[in-house]
Amino acid sequence: MAEERPGHVLQTTALIHETYLRLVGVQKVSWQNRAHFLAMCAQLMRRILTDFARSRGYQKRSGKVARVSFDEALLVSLQKDTDLAALDEAMNKLAVMDERKSRVVEMRFFGGLDVKETAEVLKVSPDTVMRDWKMAKVWLLRELSGDESRGS
Repeated sequence: MAEERPGHVLQTTALIHETYLRLVGVQKVSWQNRAHFLAMCAQLMRRILTDFARSRGYQKRSGKVARVSFDEALLVSLQKDTDLAALDEAMNKLAVMDERKSRVVEMRFFGGLDVKETAEVLKVSPDTVMRDWKMAKVWLLRELSGDESRGS
């Protein structure tokens, strides 16, 4: 969100408030720890941002969402050229192939969790998180760029 233009419709504060409102509605969740809470927030933020991007895309282009390339140096902040609807679709495909890699991207990209926090949530080593993160970035970059020549 830091890279968005000033006055952007969905401000960081609005995203946090929307996430909070959705968390308040969740019942029967036994929070394990801080990392578990942050992982849940990351998942909700992904849904909120993706839904927002899709609704904006539908309004602007009559339902047509243009694909753009994925920034290889995935940052926690959203880039102006990142198509969240295309990213969400690619992450859903990644989840079918490897659920953990998809969750790593979700927690790091959308939730802003660091490697240690992500490892804690997934109950794996930080080295495993880094391997998953690197592999997922490469896979998503290829998927979003439309490069089918290298196979799946």
